[in-house]
Amino acid sequence: MKYRLLSGAIAALLAGQANAAGFQLAETSASGLGRAFAGEAAIADNAAAQGRNPALLTQLEGRQLSVGAILVAPDVATEGTITHPHLNPDMSLGMRTIDASEDDLVPNAVVPNFFYSNRLSERWAYGLAINSNYGLKSELPATHPAAIFGSNTEITTVEFNPNIAFAVNEQFSLGAGVRFVYGDGAISGTVPGWVADADVAPLLGMVGLPPVAPGTELKSLSGDDYAWGYKLGATWQPAKGHTIGLSYHSEVELNLEGDAGGLLYAPDGMAKPGQLALTLPAFAELASSHQLTDAWRLSASINWTQWSRFDDLVAEFPDGSSDLVKAEQFEDNWRFAVGTDYRLNDKMVVRAGVAYDMTAVEDEHRTLSIPDSNRLWFSTGMGYAFSDRLNLDLAVTYIHSQGDAPISESFTVGEATLAQFNGEVTGSVWLAGAQLSYKL
Repeated sequence: MKYRLLSGAIAALLAGQANAAGFQLAETSASGLGRAFAGEAAIADNAAAQGRNPALLTQLEGRQLSVGAILVAPDVATEGTITHPHLNPDMSLGMRTIDASEDDLVPNAVVPNFFYSNRLSERWAYGLAINSNYGLKSELPATHPAAIFGSNTEITTVEFNPNIAFAVNEQFSLGAGVRFVYGDGAISGTVPGWVADADVAPLLGMVGLPPVAPGTELKSLSGDDYAWGYKLGATWQPAKGHTIGLSYHSEVELNLEGDAGGLLYAPDGMAKPGQLALTLPAFAELASSHQLTDAWRLSASINWTQWSRFDDLVAEFPDGSSDLVKAEQFEDNWRFAVGTDYRLNDKMVVRAGVAYDMTAVEDEHRTLSIPDSNRLWFSTGMGYAFSDRLNLDLAVTYIHSQGDAPISESFTVGEATLAQFNGEVTGSVWLAGAQLSYKL
């Protein structure tokens, strides 16, 4: 059988999120959010800079703390239909199409962050970043027509990232860090309401399933894992006020281990162990920052993510059996951003930025679990200095999906197709962030 719901866990773990292409979570700090994260690998506003490029630690003075949070408020809906088999009055097999639209798929979430930096000398600096790069909670009513594809998904991840940086000279700096990632998740799928229809229920026996009530847990999976990767960074200041930054974050390989249950995973009612290996893809950024006047700074970024590493998802079980969950066939993607900062006075700076985030999946490979599409970002923000030591950054962003995002996906048991979804996912996302930075 196809363990389809496991792919939902992958979608959630990787991004859910997601506000960048694929499932990538871009929310590093509110200061960067205000300019759509343009120039992030080349700008050291506060200790959060190490989240993108550890080499930027050499541009921060003394010891600094930066803490914040970004509210993610999605407005995501499905518009589509479910086509499923049923028995005609003459007992021949027919197909019925019903509405499977849903207006509120993803609830609001808060993504927190914590950063600390310490400039040890003119050449050496270190820091610590604690944040969440991946996470999602999605919900459908237990008897929803599409609940068979997944009724509840909840993933939480935390990344602990110590970094170190070295200033080679006044122009060049190098940085490196270790990424320790913990992920915990739970996902379940339930029997949709249409299974109880009098002309549908008899078909269950034909595919080896017992009679079940709508809302019954069909399959579920919960598990967690620890894994690690690394990141590298460099900055070059060819002239005063001008910085070029380059950073690379390695892939992280997780192996979700936990319990599988539900009617299809554990028909005897006893949960069994299972695991699924997945690769969080590597990504890189080339950025530049240019102080054009004392008040005006212009920045830009080009981001690349190696989504082609996200390919076949295979579930494995202790008895040696395995199953191809899904062949996602993702492709590498690019993101382009331009932003600006303008200092109004000694206390206040305002920011703005736009970005274009390209999809990582072609139309024929898009799924309900990973409904990726092109995205446009529109951001604005401000920073206010209460004193020489204390600074507050605020930002808001609107993300709008670009173009059509058609989806055609089926749910199968053995060789039988129980449901076919045809439609698209539409929507937008609002982000609102606050960041408090303090020089110790």
